[in-house]
Amino acid sequence: MSESQALVPAPAWRRGSAAPPLLLAGSILLYVGVAFWTGQTKMLETDGVIGLLERMVALGIVALGQTFAIIAGSIDLSVANMISVAAVLASFIMQGRADMMLAAVLVVLAVSALVGVVNGAIISRLKVNPFIATLGVGLILQGLLSASFTDFAGSVPREFQAVAYGSFGVVPYSVAALFVLAALASFVLWATRFGAHLYAVGGNAEGARLAGIRTDLVTTGAHVVCSLSAGVTGLYLASPTSGFGETKLFCIRRIGVLVVTMAVASTSARA
Repeated sequence: MSESQALVPAPAWRRGSAAPPLLLAGSILLYVGVAFWTGQTKMLETDGVIGLLERMVALGIVALGQTFAIIAGSIDLSVANMISVAAVLASFIMQGRADMMLAAVLVVLAVSALVGVVNGAIISRLKVNPFIATLGVGLILQGLLSASFTDFAGSVPREFQAVAYGSFGVVPYSVAALFVLAALASFVLWATRFGAHLYAVGGNAEGARLAGIRTDLVTTGAHVVCSLSAGVTGLYLASPTSGFGETKLFCIRRIGVLVVTMAVASTSARA
């Protein structure tokens, strides 16, 4: 039996159900209703909407990556700590120097991808439960961060702050990047072989394996995407200010914890 014959059809909601647009419409109606109910109608103006979208960027980017892991039937609890590591590592490497921006970005993305490979390998090769595996990796990252960067010294140059403050007219770079990444993730999930394999592995891992799919590589790939999204989120959160400290690190970790909480809730709902 060929791989194309063995692959089960995509879930109905993936083929084009009304659920996503209904959720979007419901969210918009809720936002508008709360704005009117509280009398904060300025939140419906352009500046208010743009401000809301800016506050959603960090959560949105890391949530996109977590989506890949959840679709593959896994979960990543290490993203909170990966975000912290990425933000601190980027500012530490840059040290306020514009010529170190590229090096910092490449190092952060490489470390993020490595963490994803480790997570995927532990889960797919050693058959460790994703909750346990990624929680353990997250604790290791937290320990390395605390031991290596005790004073959180580092800063980002003014040029890198454009990631947070730059804009195309009224649309911030960060908001535009979030929509581009969302469109890219949607394309990968809907129109590529990797996306089809993610759904197959998440729906029935044993059936996907018997169909000839390298389930271990698919799971590892999903975790690499998830960790890369956490790394990108860390880079974004490092950009708004020139300095770095304990308070900001705490706020960054809260973003990751919120994503993890949402991911656990989603996984529980699927079960």
